Amino acid sequence: MKLTKEQIGEMVRFSIVGVLITVIHYVVYWLLQLVINVNIAWTAGYIVGFVVNYYLSARYIFREKATAQNGAGFGGAHLVNYFLQMGLLNFFLWLGWSAEWAPVGVYAISIPVNFLLVRFVFKKLK
Repeated sequence: MKLTKEQIGEMVRFSIVGVLITVIHYVVYWLLQLVINVNIAWTAGYIVGFVVNYYLSARYIFREKATAQNGAGFGGAHLVNYFLQMGLLNFFLWLGWSAEWAPVGVYAISIPVNFLLVRFVFKKLK
């Protein structure tokens, strides 16, 4: 499969935003997991990242207007992604990974899945 220039640009922009959102999510999670349950900390970080991510995804990554339709699709894609991440986080913790390192495994799996879901929302549900 040959990627178009537009698809390559989307992946580059997604990577830039992804790094920013991942840092935001991880910092909120890391700070909170020191004092509260890791699942609550993860959820708080996810919510903060979600809000920033929606606007950056619509305007910067996919260069689309933020609409009710793509907002609902984005929310649905992220609901799937949230449950995937929560399951993976608890799986890696169950395997014995530390609360500080378990997110590495979570992100390695969930970020590519999230890209495909969000791209579908902005490109296929127009």
